[in-house]
Amino acid sequence: MSTKVTKKSTSMVDSQSLKLVFASSKVNELITKHVSDSLRKQGYKSATASTLSFLSALDCGVNYGSEIARNLRVSRQMVAKTVKELCAAGYLIQVDGTGKQKQILYTDLGEKLIDESRRVLSQLDSSLSKEMGKVSLSETISRLERVSSYLVELVKDGT
Repeated sequence: MSTKVTKKSTSMVDSQSLKLVFASSKVNELITKHVSDSLRKQGYKSATASTLSFLSALDCGVNYGSEIARNLRVSRQMVAKTVKELCAAGYLIQVDGTGKQKQILYTDLGEKLIDESRRVLSQLDSSLSKEMGKVSLSETISRLERVSSYLVELVKDGT
């Protein structure tokens, strides 16, 4: 989405929020790509950006499809399909739970994948700290957390 002028010369209002959307989306995309590329080089062939995004929404303990669907705002069918694929890849298992719901758990390989993801992110922390300074990186994160908190309240209030 352009922030300047349309083809019909309609002037577009400049927006810092729009720039924030673009920048934060790009940062998320590039960090996820960096982590998935690093993991695939280490032999985690199914460590795609979408796989990592899905796995990052799970708790370390027991997970249920309905909770995952609610947290990710996707259908239960999408969760079931993805869980089936990640079970086949060896990252997750499903076991009988209470009632009809299956418990979704990480396998040892899945836990290793998540642990290695954290290592890659920690290495990225070091690189970013060297590039922009540790204090500056911390301040950037803090500011983004403040923006996020503000937006949560804004959305909650419906304004």
